[in-house]
Amino acid sequence: MFNGERLRLARQRRKLSAKQLADLAKISAVTISKVENGHQPEDSVVSKLSSSLSYPTHFFFKSSSDVPDSDTVSFRSLKKMTAAERDASLAAGALGIELYDWIDTRFDLPHPSLIDLSRERNRPESAARMLRQQWSIGDRPIGNVIRLLESKGVRMLSLSENTQNVDAYSFWHGDRPYVFLNQQKSSERSIFDAAHELGHLVLHHHAGSKNERGAEMQADRFASAFLMPEADIISKLPHDMGATQIIRSKKRWKVSAMALAYRLHSLGRLSEWNYRSVCIELGKRGYRSGEPEGVEREQSVVIEKVLNVLWSKRLTKQDIADDLAIPLGELESLLFGLAGPVQRLSDDPRFQLTSVK
Repeated sequence: MFNGERLRLARQRRKLSAKQLADLAKISAVTISKVENGHQPEDSVVSKLSSSLSYPTHFFFKSSSDVPDSDTVSFRSLKKMTAAERDASLAAGALGIELYDWIDTRFDLPHPSLIDLSRERNRPESAARMLRQQWSIGDRPIGNVIRLLESKGVRMLSLSENTQNVDAYSFWHGDRPYVFLNQQKSSERSIFDAAHELGHLVLHHHAGSKNERGAEMQADRFASAFLMPEADIISKLPHDMGATQIIRSKKRWKVSAMALAYRLHSLGRLSEWNYRSVCIELGKRGYRSGEPEGVEREQSVVIEKVLNVLWSKRLTKQDIADDLAIPLGELESLLFGLAGPVQRLSDDPRFQLTSVK
């Protein structure tokens, strides 16, 4: 049977209202409403809807998707988002869950090993130290945050929305944690966003950020401490550094110049006057809105290995999209900026993916 919930999902991914879709498909808005609420459409209507949304017809005849509940999703810029942007992001979450369900049936992925640190939500720096201790990574810089999170069972995906209002978001689906990153941001911003969302996953376990008034600040403080441990900062950097030194030093932790300046200030390594001076100077050099001297973008080891194994069997991303009954563009959106070049197998021992099929 035609699944009206699937129609709503595809419409939301396209950021269309029912009226806008009706105009595109040249049918009435009443028909759209009826179909989304369970009415079985005629074949001609199905064809028009499929064509207007550029979704395969088979997509609308599959079982309902698990769309994340907005109350359990940690959106970084919820107040700035339009309803259409929010719904499109949640719909992307549903497609991401389906993609990883597809991967899970074919590969053995790392089991999630995050711990519930919700009791430490008012002490996020302490929570960051506890998680580092749990994962036995000490105070050293993290070479690749995406790789680390994937090795701990976090499902990493891209959210290549053409908007500045959706930075990143995360949620738990059952016992599986998901993080979506907007890859339109700088590499340093994406790395910090990944750590920020990790903070939400462990500090606001299964609760998103709506139920915690200071959740965004807590996740920011967690990310700062997780990426730039106090002991490492103190041992490597002197007091009252200038903008040039900060720009040079930020590469050690793969963070933005502004993030490192803020961390130094919060640890008392930059006086209030020097902090303001550094921020002004960094702004003049273009570091407030970007990272002129950026680091290489991190990529997903899991996605890279999955694509490589499939390629060895002469299967492509189009084959994955066909199996999921989604447009290739939607799959590319979920993998944007995360998939490494095909046939470049990683030797990381944490990712010995075994093909089940």
